[in-house]
Amino acid sequence: MNPTLELNRAGQSLWLDNITRELLTSGTLARYIAELSITGLTSNPTIFDQAMKRGSAYDEDIRRLASQGSSPEQIFFDIALEDLSRAADLFRAVHERTARCDGWVSLEVSPHLARDARATLAQARELHARAGRSNLFIKIPGTREGLPAIEEAIFAGVPVNVTLLFSAAQYLAAADAWLRGIERRIAAGLNPDIASVASLFLSRWDVATAGTVPVQLKNRLGVAIGGDAYRAYCELMRSARWLRAMNAGARPQRLLFASTGTKDPTASDVLYVEGLVGPLTINTMPEGTLRAFADHGRVADPLPADGGASSSVLAEFAKAGVDLTALAAKLQDDGAGAFVKSWDDLTGGIAAKAETLRAAAGPRAAGAR
Repeated sequence: MNPTLELNRAGQSLWLDNITRELLTSGTLARYIAELSITGLTSNPTIFDQAMKRGSAYDEDIRRLASQGSSPEQIFFDIALEDLSRAADLFRAVHERTARCDGWVSLEVSPHLARDARATLAQARELHARAGRSNLFIKIPGTREGLPAIEEAIFAGVPVNVTLLFSAAQYLAAADAWLRGIERRIAAGLNPDIASVASLFLSRWDVATAGTVPVQLKNRLGVAIGGDAYRAYCELMRSARWLRAMNAGARPQRLLFASTGTKDPTASDVLYVEGLVGPLTINTMPEGTLRAFADHGRVADPLPADGGASSSVLAEFAKAGVDLTALAAKLQDDGAGAFVKSWDDLTGGIAAKAETLRAAAGPRAAGAR
């Protein structure tokens, strides 16, 4: 059996962490859905930035939108919404077959709004409405400043992909924000079935501790963090608070394993897939990791509800001098800063390309006159 199909049948959703115009027009994404059991997709500004720099697929859109006076940010959202709407349509059958549990795509709000919950909510509502697709998540960082926006977006009926989570504690805070929004909808007599996922970033833990811990701990922290968050996730699903919400018509906010591309070339290229098989979870992976797992991945026994060996592994890291709480906070802060840099690189690249295209069109336009 294809390992990706086997993983899907084990109860875990496989999502692709990539989106490009070529992926859509070449039929590659459709093939991944049909042959590799991909049931959703995530995106981020860096992915779009790289796609725009690698080729000319977006040049005509950039030229046209810039000529209409659109800002670089407006150009990005127009292009991203077009691509993600097309991707959402490809996942429509999955979305309907799974009663809207799966078949989602994700679009991120501007990280420059991170400290402004009201502005974040306004943009989240606008983007979701513009897409006109029921299977579009809006990504909001699960930072301290982002938690109020998550709650308000859920209360407003906007499906949310909570991003930038690095620990069980950060996940629990994000899950609490989501559930507050759901409970407010129940109290207001509104439909509480507002989907959400909580994205836990893994590989950056091993990058951050590389060379600072004993060799026997190398590349073990990311999977242990994932197992610890899965323990917290399973405990929440058994809690009276969650069960009351489910009884009123809500569905669980699923745990999503992100940043699952192996960064260490000496480690297994499917490290964060094989080590984190969990029912009712998602693993979103880069194309390289997807192809590697389809080629030689193995579906191991699922994570136990108590996280298995994760607690003992985390204790070993603590004994080795790793302050896990402080490192989680640093990774989230660094990630938020990286989001801003990626956003600025993207909008700056769009501005530069728009100017290049305008200059190139100038002589031709003049000749035409």
